[in-house]
Formats: sequence, C-alpha cells, structure tokens
Amino acid sequence: MTDRLLIIDDDARLAAMVGDYLAEAGFVTERCLTAASGLEAIARTAFDAVILDLMLPDLDGFEVCRRIRARSAVPVLMLTARGEDTDRIVGLEIGADDYLSKPFNPRVLLARIRAILRRQKSMTVSEPTVLRFGRLQIDRGSRTARVDDDKSLTSYQFDILVALAENAGRVLNRDRLLDLVKGGDLEAFDRSIDVHVSRIRSAIEDNPKHPRRIITIRGSGYVFAKTQDEP
Repeated sequence: MTDRLLIIDDDARLAAMVGDYLAEAGFVTERCLTAASGLEAIARTAFDAVILDLMLPDLDGFEVCRRIRARSAVPVLMLTARGEDTDRIVGLEIGADDYLSKPFNPRVLLARIRAILRRQKSMTVSEPTVLRFGRLQIDRGSRTARVDDDKSLTSYQFDILVALAENAGRVLNRDRLLDLVKGGDLEAFDRSIDVHVSRIRSAIEDNPKHPRRIITIRGSGYVFAKTQDEP
C-alpha cells in the first residue's frame, strides 16, 4: 500500500515542490496551507506521516503538533526555518519524531521520511511480541507501552524503549541507540536522544526524576534495569 503524507506549510510554492518531489518517490501527498485545514485533514484521513511547518498564519506549529498528538500517534516531521536547538528540543518534547531545518536538501527530507516510516512499521516477529518487566508491558505487535494503562509515545520513542528493553542490563550510548533505532542522524543531533528518553521516563516511570527503569550512566549512556522493585 502506498504511504500517504500530509504537508502543512503556508509556503504554497515550497509545499508544491516538496509534494511533487515526494510524489515522484512513490508517495501520495496532500497539501494544506493553514493549521486549521491541516487538522481537518488529519481528522478525516489516515496519514502515514505529517510534515509540519512551525510558522503558520493561524496557529503556531508547536500547538498544531500538540493537537495532533492528542488524537493520533502519526509520525510528525517538523520542517522549519527555526533551526535553533531550543526549538528542536521543544518540538521533540511535545511529540515530534524528527526536525529538519530550512533550507534543506530534498534528498535529506526523503531519507528522513523513509526512516520515520521504517520505524513506524518495524516489528520483530522472531521474538516474543510482548516484553514484560513487572508492571511495564511493551507490546511490539500493537506498538504500545503499558504501566497500568496505555502510555502515549511517538514511534521514535517506542523504538528507543524497545531497543533499551531488548538490551536490558547493557549500557547503550547515544550512537548505539541511534544505530539500533535506525535513526539516521543526518544532522548529528544526538542530544535529541536525551529529550526522547526524558519523555519515555515521563510515560513509564512512577517518579521520572528518580527513574528505576531507565538509568543514566554518567559519561556512558543509558541502561534499562532488568528488574525493578514494584510497589
């Protein structure tokens, strides 16, 4: 089945260029020039990924991302002229899966989209579908994490959690995590891993400020604890 992409960008010329380029690569694309029309499109159509500009005329792109996350786990790639690290971190914290600054190489955008879709569709079928660690259940089939109830994670965050859990007891540095989740850090923004881990902790830890599941090993990386003392 052909992947369907939504482009939300008020620059009609750029949106058309991106849409045509991705269509030539085999995707079905839809373009919206406002936040309102983009959110309406998401409400009526199941998209495989969203390319979202931050500077929209009717609503800030960060708020659009928040509203998307409130209703859907569809991967979101932020495409914007605001390339400061602070904007990237905010975008990742509110649920974006990736972030690409303007101006950009269309081939880089295509590689990022393909990486996002691979992560979304990836599932290990040769191993047990559900990983269990006390109250935490990680279901690779439905791509959900559960501690008493389902937790909201982006596709990228879910894959980081799976990579850590599958290597429980083993310290993984940022480069290894990027490799395991096939992140393709084309801009070498490996600090984004820290932001994603923070979001994962907020979802699965009883006390994210004092984590017992995902432990930071200073100067080395992260380790997923094989066992936790459950309340």
